[in-house]
Amino acid sequence: MSKILWKAGAFEYPIPAALITSGTMENSNIMTVAWTGIINSKPPMVYISVRPERYSYNIIKENMEFVINLTTEKLTYATDWCGVKSGRDFDKFKEMNLTKEKAHFVKCPLIKESPVSIECKVVDIKELGSHTMFIADVLSIDPDDKYIDEKGEFDISKCNLIAYANGGYYGLGEKKGKFGYSVQKKK
Repeated sequence: MSKILWKAGAFEYPIPAALITSGTMENSNIMTVAWTGIINSKPPMVYISVRPERYSYNIIKENMEFVINLTTEKLTYATDWCGVKSGRDFDKFKEMNLTKEKAHFVKCPLIKESPVSIECKVVDIKELGSHTMFIADVLSIDPDDKYIDEKGEFDISKCNLIAYANGGYYGLGEKKGKFGYSVQKKK
């Protein structure tokens, strides 16, 4: 078996499936994105890429903030639904029975059912073609306290997070190792 020349395209999978909240507690929206990730650690920075025709695009551009809410197996239906329905036509919090929770630093609501929400302040906007990239500083990471272990660390293994790959949603499965385990001295 050998590699073949296929086609160029956006094919770096799996990637997070996230629910992005924008707006205010009174007038908010949720959209699903998979084009998101970390771009820097000091200072902590992330990005989301959004099509300009999406309802949330102008909300984010005007307010210069958003929240990345990670999604779980239990939230898979809501994650998909919020990605195919428009906030122009639906109150997605109401339709998906999701709960708004007040953020610490931004006006956008957090999604209470999400295991972790990441409050973000836009610092740069890059128009790239089909999508616009919103580059943001991370202001706060807000985990549900039920995922904090006895050492005070976030235990991601309890979350049942999902990822997006080539048109599908997938559970992340079990941990196979940790950073540096391949070179760790044996005891």
